[in-house]
Amino acid sequence: MLEAKAVGDEVTVVIAGELDHYAAPQIRRQLDRILEDPMVIHLVLDLENLTFMDSSGIGVLLGRLRVLQSRGGAMSVRNMRPSVEKLFRLSGLHRVIGMENGGGRY
Repeated sequence: MLEAKAVGDEVTVVIAGELDHYAAPQIRRQLDRILEDPMVIHLVLDLENLTFMDSSGIGVLLGRLRVLQSRGGAMSVRNMRPSVEKLFRLSGLHRVIGMENGGGRY
């Protein structure tokens, strides 16, 4: 189960462990449940405890980003470990998903 905290139209979700082909379907379902609320406009993913992500994880993020963009919303990530941030940048996700450093974007 993901840990989620809503404040207004923004929901912060903590993803821990691995976001790989095995975990992706479950995480996708949990994020989709959160996004069923049309009032959610901004999804912030706290990835401090995410130890691994593969292409399945990239697909999960891009799919949820499309849902948010369809309602004029956005997604951002924060607290990435160096290995996850490297994949994020190499895949080009940093061009479409905002990256936050603590309280601000970078």
